[in-house]
Amino acid sequence: MSKLPNVITSIFAAMSKMAMEHNAINLAQGFPSFPIDEKLANIVTEVVKKEVHQYLPIAGYPPLLNKIAKLILDSYQRNVLPETELLVTTGATQALFTAIVALIKEGEEVIILDPSFDNYEAPTLLCNAKAIRVELNDDYSPNWERIEKVITNKTRLLIINSPHNPTGKVWNENDFIQLENVLEKYPNILLLSDEVYEFITFEQKHISIHSRKKLTDRSIIVSSFGKSFHITGWRIGYLVAPENLLKEIKKVHQYLVFSVNSLAQAAISDYMDVVSVEELGKFYQEKRDYFRKLLQNSRFELLPCEGTYFQTVSYKAISDENDLDFCKRLVVEYGVAAIPISAFYGNGKDEKLIRFCFAKDDKTLEDAAKRLCAI
Repeated sequence: MSKLPNVITSIFAAMSKMAMEHNAINLAQGFPSFPIDEKLANIVTEVVKKEVHQYLPIAGYPPLLNKIAKLILDSYQRNVLPETELLVTTGATQALFTAIVALIKEGEEVIILDPSFDNYEAPTLLCNAKAIRVELNDDYSPNWERIEKVITNKTRLLIINSPHNPTGKVWNENDFIQLENVLEKYPNILLLSDEVYEFITFEQKHISIHSRKKLTDRSIIVSSFGKSFHITGWRIGYLVAPENLLKEIKKVHQYLVFSVNSLAQAAISDYMDVVSVEELGKFYQEKRDYFRKLLQNSRFELLPCEGTYFQTVSYKAISDENDLDFCKRLVVEYGVAAIPISAFYGNGKDEKLIRFCFAKDDKTLEDAAKRLCAI
């Protein structure tokens, strides 16, 4: 009998498979199509010659932990103890899974804000806990009245995500003030903050839970080197949590992966000496602006994109099809793959919206836009 009877192949894998089968341009799955930084490639060449090929400590490569702590201090003015408050993980996915499995017990409730990334619910269900799905506002800001209405004595975790996948929404100061006000009433609720796109924001800058002193002692914050350095296939991320929570997370981590790829950790550690994450926002803003310009003569309506490398669009002026059928036809007839936004809702809500990934080289974006403008 299945532990996850309602879970099927992820929409990301399904649409990427369709893209391959039909030789379509893949703007569905969120991975960049341009080369990694040449400096990082050169570092890998050198690091592979060093003695970094055996198991590392459970928490991570000590020099890398120290550099993550410095990055957090420089970015958010928070002092994190590398020995007790940091954990390198096999991508943000493993960080999210491990944190939820370690901290959530049978019968407890986890609040997930829809539309949401699909990795939040499965570990909740595996804990025999209940996922409580709450819709965001029409502009994808948090609706605190709805959120507070579902809080019960069983609520153990609230999951938030800013910058937001799939919509690119970035929470503002007032959103965080209201978050603090709500959680102040419920001291037993933990906060899981998915911040994997933290360095990819545009006009409105990212506000991190790292900078919210009222919340850090009850928060698990998840970050991603894969997203920040466009090396998604390396599967490497990290999480930050207070020592009492991280002790429990490490118990699961050691039996799930024990330790993370040693070569990747050593390479990233050296790379952090020569790279500036401050340039990422500018780089992806140019990508966003170029992609939006290419689509300005299409029949798609472009929604705001404040962060991430995703552009959500409405196709209401083009078709009355549901978003999944439209995405399938987009692949087959026009050779471009996208993701239907209904896949991010627990109830499959369909608002005729789809998501494109613009983390691609310019030619890929140009070729895709040419096809999309022909619809």
